[in-house]
Amino acid sequence: MRSGRLAALAGASFIVASCGAPAGVAGVSTLPPTPPPGGGITAAADDTRPGPVVPPPGDEPVRVPPPKASPYTYVFPVKGCKTSYARKLLVLPKTTIWAKKGCAFVSPVDGVVQEVNLNNLWTPSTDRGPDREGRFVTVKGEDGVLYLGGHLDSVEEGITPGTKVKAGQLLGRVGNSGNARDTASNLYFAISWPVSSQYWWVRRGIVPPWPYLDAWDDGNPTVSPRQEMLKLRKRLGETPPCTKLCTSNQPTTPTPRQTQPPKKKKKKNNNNEIPTPIPIDIGAKSSG
Repeated sequence: MRSGRLAALAGASFIVASCGAPAGVAGVSTLPPTPPPGGGITAAADDTRPGPVVPPPGDEPVRVPPPKASPYTYVFPVKGCKTSYARKLLVLPKTTIWAKKGCAFVSPVDGVVQEVNLNNLWTPSTDRGPDREGRFVTVKGEDGVLYLGGHLDSVEEGITPGTKVKAGQLLGRVGNSGNARDTASNLYFAISWPVSSQYWWVRRGIVPPWPYLDAWDDGNPTVSPRQEMLKLRKRLGETPPCTKLCTSNQPTTPTPRQTQPPKKKKKKNNNNEIPTPIPIDIGAKSSG
């Protein structure tokens, strides 16, 4: 009796299992898919909260040098010191580079030393034109251009006419020799072309130098004054006559003389900019 009841219960269980299990193909699950984490919402569907953007791996950026403007390489003529200079014509087409006394005056380009003046011969009583730059060095660059650095405090030992120099080589030290003796220390810097020393007014400056100083200081060492020098030499002649500050006599018209570095402009209360007056010495000889 007992064994018959057990047999009946087993048979009932088999029938229930057979009816409840869904039929399907062998090897293929008939169970519903398991929902993904997050309540069934995938990352692709949630476009309201984008994840962090990760840049693809890559190399460091490559720095591109400025375009090469000439085959020559130049350096700024004052090295290792803070400088300032006027970007405009000051009596002569040259510039005054203001720097502390003793700062290095270096060759702006590879070349050969042409003239050296070790003696500070200028005096107010004579005011001779050839003496106004005091101690100076000129370099004939490999570009054919002549560069002058004057008002020097000293000339580097071994710098003599005929000495070959490289761009950046020390030529002398900034000072205030010549007719700059009553000014702050500075470098008289001029660009022209090579001539005999008897035409001293040529070496004092023909080509405006500030565009080239700007380029050399701003990171393009190949901007060259050669083409402008050639144009001016063709127009003016190899030995043009002296037209400014040529004699030792006092000029009939007083010429302003810059004696200090240019100062920054100041503003009025109404925000209109006015330039700060540059100190001048009326009646004195022009610096340079």
